Amino acid sequence: TINQKKETTGSSSSPTQLVMPNIKNVRDLPPICLDVRQKQRISIDTLPPELKASVPPEPVLPIRNKTVKDFQEDMEKAKSSGDWKAVHDFYLTTFDSFLELNAAFKKDVSLPFSTIEDSGINAKFVNVVYDSLLNTPQDIQKSNPQFNNTSTYVIYAHLLRQIATLAEVDHHFLAHWFKKISQKRFKQLVDRLLQFISLRLFPAKPEEFPPMIKCTWWIPSATKVLSLFNAANILANPAVIPYTDFYNSTLDHIDLMEEYHNWQCYGNAQRFSFCQYPFIISIAAKKVIIQRDSEQQMISMARQSLVDKVSRRQRPDMNMLFLNVKVRRMHLVSDSLDELTRKRADLKKKLKVTFVGEAGLDMGGLTKEWFLLLIRQIFHPDYGMFAYHKDSHCHWFSSFKCDNYSEFRLVGALMGLAVYNSITLDIRFPPCCYKKLLSPPVVPCDQNTPVGISSVTLDDLCQVMPELAHGLSELLSYEDNVEEDFYSTFQVFQEEFGVIKSYNLKPGGDKIPVTNQNRKEYVQLYVDFILNKCIYRQFAAFYYGFHSVCASYALMLLRPEEVEILVCGSPELDMYALQRNTQYDGYLKTDLTIRYFWEVVLGFPLDLQKKLLHFATGSDRVPVGGMADLNFKISKSETSTDWLPVAHTCFNQICLPPYKNKKELKQKLIIGISNAEGFGLE
Repeated sequence: TINQKKETTGSSSSPTQLVMPNIKNVRDLPPICLDVRQKQRISIDTLPPELKASVPPEPVLPIRNKTVKDFQEDMEKAKSSGDWKAVHDFYLTTFDSFLELNAAFKKDVSLPFSTIEDSGINAKFVNVVYDSLLNTPQDIQKSNPQFNNTSTYVIYAHLLRQIATLAEVDHHFLAHWFKKISQKRFKQLVDRLLQFISLRLFPAKPEEFPPMIKCTWWIPSATKVLSLFNAANILANPAVIPYTDFYNSTLDHIDLMEEYHNWQCYGNAQRFSFCQYPFIISIAAKKVIIQRDSEQQMISMARQSLVDKVSRRQRPDMNMLFLNVKVRRMHLVSDSLDELTRKRADLKKKLKVTFVGEAGLDMGGLTKEWFLLLIRQIFHPDYGMFAYHKDSHCHWFSSFKCDNYSEFRLVGALMGLAVYNSITLDIRFPPCCYKKLLSPPVVPCDQNTPVGISSVTLDDLCQVMPELAHGLSELLSYEDNVEEDFYSTFQVFQEEFGVIKSYNLKPGGDKIPVTNQNRKEYVQLYVDFILNKCIYRQFAAFYYGFHSVCASYALMLLRPEEVEILVCGSPELDMYALQRNTQYDGYLKTDLTIRYFWEVVLGFPLDLQKKLLHFATGSDRVPVGGMADLNFKISKSETSTDWLPVAHTCFNQICLPPYKNKKELKQKLIIGISNAEGFGLE
């Protein structure tokens, strides 16, 4: 095809045939610059004879025999002599055209290398040439920009657009080739793309760049290319870099809700939104989106309740604006289940908890305690809902069959309420649980559609039952006759209430022996049975409970690991960060009592540090934003030094008497944080 020129169109009756782009391939690509999009293309075959150009001859491929060693020798000579002409000529020639690039760096210029396994590029030579550029004079560097300087961003943007608008099949090859890049170089490329996006959003010197209105395609192109690196990172096993290295914290400062609403309205087409590429949005930014989305739903629910009351000519009651849960400590689970079941329509309202018979207004602290006590009771091994696996230090769903799975729905609702109300829970589920919780991330309209079923692997099973996973792994690697030595069939045996029950992994499984040929299928069916099928009804109830509260398209933005952090917070305690971000009321940070406090706390073992955090905040986990988000405060208590420290969990505050010495402070603090349950002390 050739560009249609105004001067060659002739009369309006000239036969032309428009060649449209492949919509399937470009559907999800970023918008192209307006002047390029408006250029129409016509087929050469339909042109009049007088307009047809002769077919150009096949290009002559240049022959280049320079090796890595040759180039390195040229560099050494240039450094010692100061004559850089040979090196300069190499760069000018090599990067002059695609033909020259192929001649210099392809292993075999004549081969297409259309395989995901080998790009056909002499990567070592490319890396040496790239790294050496930093040691060349400025004139050579300027003629071969590495795109780490804003002065080269216009060229960089055009390069990124060329990559972004390649066909899907080319993107497929690139993702597989990228995953073979070394970690250091992979991280450098990702960081450079993130920096490009950040500086285009918030330029230090706006005059360095064209006006944003003239280059709206810059950021979409860069983000699309970044998505190829993210795809490569997912394909690599293990990942080349942590998924958090793709976060761009600059996006925390843009209008996230506008991005979210654009994505909701337009999906993955027409209008660009960072929500199309959620890997780039930090967990802190995603939390903001979820919280604001939750707040809007809460306001909507409260407003509807108010309108309903007024329309029925009933007096509005402020309590109707909240999800009010009243429970007795001695009947915590049953009362909570009854309350949440009865008030299912109010789950999206702000939560307030009352313990019957106790004089305490819930400003946040009682809610935290309710979650803590309820979770602790439900997850106790004697309760039978969840089994605790000591080897993996996590809970998993009991496979025992029962008539009513409503309590599993309660646990799911609790997790949803925790996310909805920004409360962290001390729950230890394996990562695959959160993968299942997002399968699918939005509840399907058809109730017959299976939920909570995800593709699971032996690695997933290892996170729950490492011994069983190890045994299955040995079966896969066993070198002798599996059928004769193991004498297994496609069956699973489980103990239920003292009775051993058998389940077929496939129809007629009890009659199908496990052999060297079918053992992979056996292991996959076994893993699927343990993590999906045998707990399906339990997990489905849990899934629906979670989504009954937390249903939001924002969940589609989250990775399973991010859901876990939102629910549980981070278990990584940084007490030095807590010390840096603590506020004081009545004390100065240089006061002797405060100095004693931090000397004691920083010297505590981890279990006591967790108790302190639980004592002060109602949870021993760190929220998404880290210790700074706790707004932790130490206030001076004008009471006798015989008194214990007092905590206001709703305000994340400790009231500390001015103890006379470090020994007394340590003793009183340990007593206080070790006996911190209940509203007040009797």
